[in-house]
Amino acid sequence: MSNHPADRRCPGPLPIEARSRREFLKAAGCGFGLLGLADLLARDAGSATPSNPLTPRAGHFPARAKRCIFLFMTGGPSQMDLFDPKPLLNRLDGQPLPPSFGKIHSQFLESDPLCLGSHRRWGKYGQSGIDMSDLVPHMHPLADEIALIRSCYAESVIHAPAMYQMNTGRTMMGFPSLGSWVTYGLGSECDDLPAFVVMTQPQGTPEGGAPCWGAGFLPAHHQGTLFRNGPAPIVNLKPPAEMTPDRRRGMLDLLKSMNEQDLDPADTELSARIATYELAFRMQSAAPDAVDLSREPESTRRLYGLDDPRTAEFGTRCLLARRLVERGVRFVQLYSGGGPVAWQWDAHDDIDANHEKMCGATDKPVAALLTDLRRTGLLDETLVVWGGEFGRTPVRQGGGRGRDHNATGFTMWMAGGGAKGGTVVGTTDEAGVRAIEDAAHVNDIHATILHLMGLDHKQLTFLHSGRDERLTNVGGRVLKKLLA
Repeated sequence: MSNHPADRRCPGPLPIEARSRREFLKAAGCGFGLLGLADLLARDAGSATPSNPLTPRAGHFPARAKRCIFLFMTGGPSQMDLFDPKPLLNRLDGQPLPPSFGKIHSQFLESDPLCLGSHRRWGKYGQSGIDMSDLVPHMHPLADEIALIRSCYAESVIHAPAMYQMNTGRTMMGFPSLGSWVTYGLGSECDDLPAFVVMTQPQGTPEGGAPCWGAGFLPAHHQGTLFRNGPAPIVNLKPPAEMTPDRRRGMLDLLKSMNEQDLDPADTELSARIATYELAFRMQSAAPDAVDLSREPESTRRLYGLDDPRTAEFGTRCLLARRLVERGVRFVQLYSGGGPVAWQWDAHDDIDANHEKMCGATDKPVAALLTDLRRTGLLDETLVVWGGEFGRTPVRQGGGRGRDHNATGFTMWMAGGGAKGGTVVGTTDEAGVRAIEDAAHVNDIHATILHLMGLDHKQLTFLHSGRDERLTNVGGRVLKKLLA
């Protein structure tokens, strides 16, 4: 007889009447064990199931980053006052911009605007000699950690459409966000916390609102979960004393059975709501520890600026982001800016006063996040992204010291997770009007983020209305100069 496994024959099963009660129960018990084994093997293999679409799964190729933290500076940080110095503007201050730079496409500029020089002090930092201004002093020692992209560009100079594009790849609302695509492609590493968490500032949400972290046409399980501001980012973590775990479990089981009576398999919103109730139940045991910052040593709290009223709020969210990613949360997005214009990076009146306030609140916490991720060993597998929906103009608005919106050339940076620290990708022209070398469209930025997380942006698709949709639409290229 052949020894090849395919040629081996197993004896047929005994007739049921020939089996004893003990043999029958033993065989049934093995069957239940195999059901459990099948679930564990499916989880290890990364295959999602209808009951859990967030089952972790492998990407298209080995990932450099397992998770991502996106620090979104709402309103449009000024590239020529932060990371992209333009000495020409100081020489042309108060003069018309030379026609050779072309027309500036912005929102509020009057005709023939005058150039606006920068009051900032500049220096070259790190072995890489990256230019940074005095607005971000805490980032100076971390110059060799970041990969600076000076040649970003987008389509819209209006806040909400530009936010939609930076988050979803499109200027219209209703498309899946970056965080949703990431969890759709990779699932979640954590059963007891949301896969995609969003944190906004107390003054209000960004102008684009919830569509910036929505799931669009993807299954609703992949939408972002908005944490509240203040000491209790997750409400009702501690149920009333009379609500025992058994009573809570019974209530959820009843609610689930009622919801499932008329559940259409295509109704992802209802199935997502059922899953959310289950997640909330599990979070009551896991989340209190995750959001309890009192467990952090005082040195860490000072590092993030929790002892300073200027930095305490954003520092709290940055520290919470670190605690979430170390527990397996796949995608965390923090917004700086929202609500009234005075609390955004939207410096139409006075660029210096605005950015001194916004950088004063964020620079130390952002630097602390990178430092903390590095010392805890998480930075190599955590991608940190910093940027807004667009940049600012090189000319003054309304004759004052403010800058209008500019989408044709602005700066973002990435750190950790396979990004090549100490690198500068792309350039803008001498006035900072538009990208002229290695121009990086929003689609390119998204393609690069997905690539670092092990996902091919061309293969990560979802069939919607007869079309294989993807985050990068029909564009996108990986910024290879940024890769370590």
